[in-house]
Amino acid sequence: MTIYGIFVLKYALSNCLPARHLFRRVAAALLCLLAMDVAADAGDGIDIDVRIQDEQVFVDVNFHVRATPREVWAVVTDYDHATEFISKLEKSVVLSRSDEMLLVAQKGTMGFGPFSLAIETVTEVRLTPYEQLHGRMISGNMKKNESTTRLVAEADGTRLVYHLESIPDVWLPPIIGRAMVEHETRGRFRQLRDEILRRKALAGAKQ
Repeated sequence: MTIYGIFVLKYALSNCLPARHLFRRVAAALLCLLAMDVAADAGDGIDIDVRIQDEQVFVDVNFHVRATPREVWAVVTDYDHATEFISKLEKSVVLSRSDEMLLVAQKGTMGFGPFSLAIETVTEVRLTPYEQLHGRMISGNMKKNESTTRLVAEADGTRLVYHLESIPDVWLPPIIGRAMVEHETRGRFRQLRDEILRRKALAGAKQ
């Protein structure tokens, strides 16, 4: 049991709350924490829009990074080392590769404590070097997971534009689910951007 789960259990025993009341209080507390995190992170330069329509989840991400498309590409396609810079990614392995396509197996989590979701996928990633990646899940524990990442060259760097259409295998409550997906997406892309800048700085120091 996670630390968060133990806290919930102790809270229930000490207050003798019916399960539905406990869930409402925990859900409300989680929503407040997520809302505070989202508000605190809103100035990080990463624009994120999350929409949940019926069972489908749509995510759009847009941000600028001071690196060339080639430098950005080197990181976003480095699946074999992604666990080193994406914290909630437990496994990431390229099963096969060609000039135009990768087959990638990944396993990770999103969420907190009892609200955590395990995600395991095998994805076909079609490559248009330095411009676009298109990923389509071919197996895994989701009903659908399809994304497109575009790299747009700008005068002082690269703009990364990402779009995801996903259907989880579990129901996501619209309000909490949206906040959780936004929080997790922001954290993952912030780590990705940090790794791009870290490698760029390291390369510059070696010159």
